Amino acid sequence: MENPLKRSFDTAPFSQLDTTHFLPAIKEAITIAKKEIDAIATAAQAPTFENTIEALDYTGEQLDAVTSIFFNLNSAETNEEIQKIAQELSPLLSEFRNDIALNTTLFARIEAVYQQQKELTLTPEQATLLDKKYKSFARNGANLPEEQQSQLRSIDKELSTLTLKFGENVLAETNKFEMHLTEVRDLDGLPEGAKEAAKALATAKEKEGWLITLDYPSYIPFMKYATNRALRKKLALAFGARAFHKDALDNQKHILRITKLRYDRAKLLGYESHAHFVLEERMAETPQKVISFLEELLDKAKPAALKEFQELETFAKNLDGIDQLQKWDSAYYTEKLKQERFELDDEVLKPYFKLENVIQGVFVIAQKLFGLHFSKNQTADTYHDEVMVYDVTDSNGEAVALFYADFHPRSGKRGGAWMTSYRPQKRKNGINERPQVSIVCNFTKPTPSKPSLLTFNEVTTLFHEFGHALHGMLADTTYPSLSGTSVYWDFVELPSQIFENWCYEKEALALFATHYKTGEVIPMELVEKIKDSATFQEGIATLRQISFGLLDMAWHATDPSTIADVKAYEKTVFEKTSLYPDVAENCMSTSFSHIFQGGYSAGYYSYKWAEVLDADAFEYFKEQGVFDQEVAQKFATHILSKGGTEHPMTLYKRFRGKAPKPEALLKRAGLLPEA
Repeated sequence: MENPLKRSFDTAPFSQLDTTHFLPAIKEAITIAKKEIDAIATAAQAPTFENTIEALDYTGEQLDAVTSIFFNLNSAETNEEIQKIAQELSPLLSEFRNDIALNTTLFARIEAVYQQQKELTLTPEQATLLDKKYKSFARNGANLPEEQQSQLRSIDKELSTLTLKFGENVLAETNKFEMHLTEVRDLDGLPEGAKEAAKALATAKEKEGWLITLDYPSYIPFMKYATNRALRKKLALAFGARAFHKDALDNQKHILRITKLRYDRAKLLGYESHAHFVLEERMAETPQKVISFLEELLDKAKPAALKEFQELETFAKNLDGIDQLQKWDSAYYTEKLKQERFELDDEVLKPYFKLENVIQGVFVIAQKLFGLHFSKNQTADTYHDEVMVYDVTDSNGEAVALFYADFHPRSGKRGGAWMTSYRPQKRKNGINERPQVSIVCNFTKPTPSKPSLLTFNEVTTLFHEFGHALHGMLADTTYPSLSGTSVYWDFVELPSQIFENWCYEKEALALFATHYKTGEVIPMELVEKIKDSATFQEGIATLRQISFGLLDMAWHATDPSTIADVKAYEKTVFEKTSLYPDVAENCMSTSFSHIFQGGYSAGYYSYKWAEVLDADAFEYFKEQGVFDQEVAQKFATHILSKGGTEHPMTLYKRFRGKAPKPEALLKRAGLLPEA
């Protein structure tokens, strides 16, 4: 049978795929890409921007198309066979990337164009592409002697398999744990929907009673509502100890090796640490600036966090005689206190957030802001029957994008939520090729008696990922490597985080928050309660994010060679930010996939960094009206469509008219001192 991945295709041919197709197709695509690159490197003509820099950006299209399908499946619908192929593929792809980065003939041509840049008449986008291409070679070993280039290849090859293994271990640990309950009293406090979901999980596994797992839609409700403290502890310990059991799935040795290899790589390239290497190409620029930024936020947030924690402890003591709050008490008593203070319960809100209505809501808001229209695509292939596909068009009916959405947990899907791409937008041969983007989440599943009803946190997550998707959909650049979300990592969260703000606006909620049974629009008193509670325990939440950012910098901004004990090291880092007693059996780092598997190493701070941008940007919307066409058009024109074509601060100032002010974030978070 013909391999569908060896021919060109418009959309991913999922239904025709067999796992055996991937390895030969990717090997062939690597061979094709190498020939394209060799043709550029050995061209007889003198190097120009067009025949070298631009040509290079359009190479490897088939390889990108096939690998994007493969690695998206490895995240959203994996199995042992796919994981085995990933372990074989990753070193091959690492070697291929190094073959390009360390190609001296190719680099000589790039350098020749780079040296001529003052004489060239380049657009801002072309100038950015030239700078980016030159730096990607210079920063990744093109100037190193042969022996050190060989060391670099060896490091990258090992890193590619270790980071994959890290993620596989976290997924295996998440899937492995089940809390099987057979006594109905063990479910005391749980909402009916959560009980029903636990029953459905047990039935699916042919077990009596109820099953609670470490997937968020199962884990979160239990931690938030279950009155049985011992069971909450059992579940929290299991969640916090993922890949921390000194067994075959333990990630401690992987962390020590990954951080050491990253450090060695940075030193080889002439940098003080991995963080110094990474941050050179970020808005923050240096580890010192990141740490100063986080510590300044810490100074502002810690007094509020301590006050909030003391309040929570007093509340738990008065309610249940709890003398010492533990981590497994956090969500439970926070929810109780929130209910008491705001008379607001997620279970009261959930009927107004039927998944299908929330999806329609983000579509309507995108239409009101950016003129986008979404219609179901019935013909595009999908990798699972839960995946939905939409054609996205503009107000003139012109194609904008193809949008995939995948919302519920499965055993083959890693935890969390993310946006990804099957094809970037680009202009080639006079044609504006439109993107294909996807969002993947792990939301509450429907039950036999109820549709998928989202918690408010799940609603904001959907808006967040959809904001990333808009960045991909509305891209309007020439070059694929500068398109959509291909921006500085501490800028990439601006479109996602700003979109969350509409979840709190009554004009937006009125468009989609309707009761799934009665059709009644969410009462305005509930909307006001949502807004009033938006900054509830913001000090504690901010401290938590800061702690993750500082942990990331601790692993990546120093020489990790002397670190022998992952847990002990982590504990010293958390001293400044911890509120709860340490749990000896738990370790955050061993499941911190963002920094050890995803792309957030030396970049976790960017969530807080981008919050400054999003708070300042949304203030502009609020000044003019949350659906103001002029501001929305400016945001689309200067931020969403431009990708990485210019420095992010240049783009931001063009949109806002000025640099962002941190006060906007502090004001929104309620962390400004009272006058």
